[in-house]
Amino acid sequence: MTESPAERRKRWINLGELIALAALFVSAVGVWIAWQGNSSDSPTRVVEQRQPIPLTLRGTVERDGRALVIAPVEQSHALESLTMTLPGKAPIEVGSDGRLAASDVESALTNDKDRKGSGKAAIRIATRYVEMGKERRTSATYAVRYHWEGGGLFGGRSLRLDSFSR
Repeated sequence: MTESPAERRKRWINLGELIALAALFVSAVGVWIAWQGNSSDSPTRVVEQRQPIPLTLRGTVERDGRALVIAPVEQSHALESLTMTLPGKAPIEVGSDGRLAASDVESALTNDKDRKGSGKAAIRIATRYVEMGKERRTSATYAVRYHWEGGGLFGGRSLRLDSFSR
């Protein structure tokens, strides 16, 4: 006895219904497990927490090298104080405005006797700053490049700041 196409189609419809019922059962079990796992009646609150960003400083030369303004790269950081220290020298307090005068660096560079050409000084910077409402502290070593200028017949030589880098 051969099956007619209608009987074959009827069997496939029954198989499709069985697959749909199995999927419905699996979904119902998943919903029940999720409902049982949530014991508190309060809604779940997802809050994105911002991670602190490490402080990075940049320097901008002003007044033809007579001053260097040091500021954080990230806008969310607010400087409270900067203390710069050359190895073996007294610290230079810069303050929250970040303005470093070339004369302050010049007085700290007492070992540069010939005062000619250009040079580079490694400076340790201890910083207090505010980020996300919390006071933070950090310290890092930066390089300040400078050159000596002037010194004609009667004039003295003066220091000019060129750049500030990490």
